[in-house]
Amino acid sequence: MTNSKNDYQNSTTNNEKGIHTDFTQNMTYGEYLSLDQLLGAQNCLSDHHDETLFIIIHQVSELWMKLILHETRSAIKAIQDNQLATSFKRLARVSKIQSQIIQAWDVLSTLTPAEYMEFRDSLGQASGFQSYQYRMIEFALGYKTSHVLKIYKKDPPLHKLLTEAFHAPSLYDVSIQALAGAGLPINKEILNRDLSKPYQQDESVKQAWLTVYKNVDQYWDLYQLGEKLVDIEDWLQQWRFRHMKTVERIIGFKVGTGGSSGVNYLKKVLDQRFFPELWDLRTEI
Repeated sequence: MTNSKNDYQNSTTNNEKGIHTDFTQNMTYGEYLSLDQLLGAQNCLSDHHDETLFIIIHQVSELWMKLILHETRSAIKAIQDNQLATSFKRLARVSKIQSQIIQAWDVLSTLTPAEYMEFRDSLGQASGFQSYQYRMIEFALGYKTSHVLKIYKKDPPLHKLLTEAFHAPSLYDVSIQALAGAGLPINKEILNRDLSKPYQQDESVKQAWLTVYKNVDQYWDLYQLGEKLVDIEDWLQQWRFRHMKTVERIIGFKVGTGGSSGVNYLKKVLDQRFFPELWDLRTEI
């Protein structure tokens, strides 16, 4: 049986005459993806078997967040350039990425409390609360709080990057501008507001979205935009909920390694809203 299997494999390889096997002068798959660096970045601080799981889950999530930021920034630029169809492609991809990042919690939840306690102290004060990419996603979606910037003062270039993102227009800011650009009346104070301040819902924005949703044929592109935004907030809240339940499952109501109240903090975060008018209008249609 073994010989037959090997013969089959050799026969298959021999029939594929175009397969490249000499890479002395050419770039390999591993080199293109920097796999040596990527696969060598799991630096465990304990000898516990499950610390590798813990590190990889968080590293994979950070990679997905990098792609979320890449696509969201492109969507913001497309909306500013009145290329809504392009933004729909980008935002649809963000939603698909979010579905992947949510499933990561299912893998992490296989870690039991007893297993995590074996290496938790090795983390020191390091915590997912300090994820700067997560903060940049919040900024990009319009949720901005200045106190979180203090976390990153240790790294001036990173602090500068976050400060720029903090003052940049969010996905919702440019979407409201798109409403105004279509001739829908928007409060000038909203259009000219300080973009570093947390967005406060506004009656004129709600009425504009209501007009869009009551006249879908006339405002089809804006209607599509509104639904893409709802998709993203929906998935983000599902990610937050799974985060909260996974933390509760593994450490209960212990204080987080970063000093937060843990589960209690994560429950409060679930009340944060990004696109409030798009949710409120559903009651009125």
